[in-house]
Amino acid sequence: VQLQASGGGSVQTGGSLRLSCAASGRTFSTNIMGWFRQAPGNQREFVAGISWSGGSYYADSVKGRFTISRDNAKNTAYLQMNSLRPEDTAVYYCATTSRYGVVAAAQYDYWGQGTLVTVSS
Repeated sequence: VQLQASGGGSVQTGGSLRLSCAASGRTFSTNIMGWFRQAPGNQREFVAGISWSGGSYYADSVKGRFTISRDNAKNTAYLQMNSLRPEDTAVYYCATTSRYGVVAAAQYDYWGQGTLVTVSS
């Protein structure tokens, strides 16, 4: 599986961004898609995940602000980020796994290259 993340950029506090993750290779619709982020000096942390049928789960820090979705016909997953805060600043990565509900980065098998999100106050 090859993953290509895009959509990052710079916004002010309270702004919105939509990240995309285009997948190719092995059957996309059977995989769980996840988003992670890594801020400078921090470990990579789980943000959100979604099953092929649309079931989703989120980190507490983004619940109510971020929404994960996917379009299996386009082999693409999305992360809509609203009400952004400076602490959301990080490189965001998409990844895939066959195990629903997992939040540990080590449980994800394939990774995209990352896209930078910067939120200024």
